Amino acid sequence: MLAVALVSAGAAGCEDAGKKPIQARVPALEPAAVAAPGAAAAATPGKGQKEQIVSVRQSPTQTPLPLNSLPLWTRGRPIPPSLLPTIPDGKTALIAAVEGKFNSGEQNFKAGHLDAARRDFNDAVDWMLESGYDPNADPKLSALFHRVVDTVYAYELQAFRAGDGFQEIPAVPAAIDEVAEMTFPVDPRLKDRAEAAAKNVSHDLPLAVNDEVLSFLNFFQTPRGKAIVETGLRRSGRYREMIARVLKQEGVPQDLIYLAQAESAFQPMALSRAGARGIWQFVPWRGNEYGLKRSWWVDERQDPEKATHAAAQHLRDLYGLFGDWYLAMAAYNCGPGNVQKGIERTGYADFWELYRRNVLPKETKNYVPIIVALTLIAKDAAHYGVQTDMDAPVPYDVVRPGRAIDLRLVAETIDVDAETLRALNPSLLRMATPDDPSFELHLPSGTAEKFSAEIADIPAEKWVSWRRHRVEAGETLASLARKYHVTAPAIASANSLSVKEVLSPGDKLIIPASAPASETKSRLVRYRVRKGDTLGGIADQFSVSPEQLRKWNGLKSARVSRGMVLRVYTLGGAPEAVPVRHSTKKKKSSSVSSASSSTHAAKTP
Repeated sequence: MLAVALVSAGAAGCEDAGKKPIQARVPALEPAAVAAPGAAAAATPGKGQKEQIVSVRQSPTQTPLPLNSLPLWTRGRPIPPSLLPTIPDGKTALIAAVEGKFNSGEQNFKAGHLDAARRDFNDAVDWMLESGYDPNADPKLSALFHRVVDTVYAYELQAFRAGDGFQEIPAVPAAIDEVAEMTFPVDPRLKDRAEAAAKNVSHDLPLAVNDEVLSFLNFFQTPRGKAIVETGLRRSGRYREMIARVLKQEGVPQDLIYLAQAESAFQPMALSRAGARGIWQFVPWRGNEYGLKRSWWVDERQDPEKATHAAAQHLRDLYGLFGDWYLAMAAYNCGPGNVQKGIERTGYADFWELYRRNVLPKETKNYVPIIVALTLIAKDAAHYGVQTDMDAPVPYDVVRPGRAIDLRLVAETIDVDAETLRALNPSLLRMATPDDPSFELHLPSGTAEKFSAEIADIPAEKWVSWRRHRVEAGETLASLARKYHVTAPAIASANSLSVKEVLSPGDKLIIPASAPASETKSRLVRYRVRKGDTLGGIADQFSVSPEQLRKWNGLKSARVSRGMVLRVYTLGGAPEAVPVRHSTKKKKSSSVSSASSSTHAAKTP
């Protein structure tokens, strides 16, 4: 009934409102004085006076304030502005989007994230080319397009010309991902042989021989399984001495080395599906707990020696928690919390009991049997039909460059291949070292003195961009300029040579792959396409790429036609091709001549 009454009262109120205008009565700030309409709204409390709360109740003593009658807008008044946001037109939206992407590219470039900057800049240019608008037909679009192109080109001169030194080096799949979730049949004939072999090998970890271990022993006898074992054993030779030394220093069993074989097959750049990295497969937060630093340049989880110290310390801590090496290894895989929960649920602090009661993740259940099986095989490889020669340890020198340097420049300086340096420095995520005075760079044994002597010929601030090149038969300054996207005079100047110098095979030249600051200004010339010209041929004449020509001129294909005028940005100096020809018409000739001789300074960050 109460609800019905409320509805009825509400309906009555609405009906009355339709008949009489509504009047609002607001109490005055001072009871003794009633303000005039409009003055009350402007009144403010005096000093020491409390601000009054406006009541919505009607007061019989208050002068009524009549509201304006509806409608508020009449035909004679100006139309009020819309409260809805203005929808930009297509060109305005395009300009805003391109500006945003371009600004993002500049931020990434200045932060050193060159690969991300390259993607942002490419998107900014591509969006304009693929928008359907002609960038040269609209002054605003044209100005933005050429500003983006000019700035990107200046950045390329400083960094992108150096190649892919700042792109992350790809990782390789972790070995444990391939077999950790598999199950394999048990060969009954293998059990007696395995038990006999286990009794005849020395070990400092327990070597259980049960059906769970036998199933993986059986898999490692198959062609695929044997290949995994042989790869790991072969690569173990590179790190076996170091790992044995570190495990001894940390006071843990030597047989824990086979945990690394199971995890990564001794591949420092191994990356699991869960994001674990390195020989010992640390996830980021656990590696950080044990002092393994990560940055845009370096990930110490991939440093074999530092990661071995961290793994030994972590395993020692886990053994201190559980008092059992099998439980410690299980906790290394899935975390101590999961193992502790399994123990609490079952009441058993025994890995095999937790295995049978199915309270551990499947990958962890298989993890310990895999390690035990690999240990049995590694200790008596011939017994299991595995034959492999271990890689020899690789000695190295240690230098501290003091600042960032491209690994390819290092390789060219000491006459080794870049892959050798990558193998010696697996913690580097990129083909360049960090700008960190404490960073230690590993070089092939016996090359440290040569590196220090020859790198002094190149200014330290150019170590991430300049290169060295050993001259081969038939090479000239011009051909090297095209190869490295620089000018022949720049190469000649860096090596104190004449521009017309004839190069001898075997000569070693410094290549200023990124123009110095004084040369980061680009010259804009306009080239009129002649009969028989192709985009590739024109690009070769100016030592640029066809893709650059296409983007600079808003071309949607590689086709060019006779008479077309192309914008070309050259690396300073005179262009290597004929600029726009003068027309026979005076007016046209004047404008073309002016354009052909104009120069645009590229913007610098």
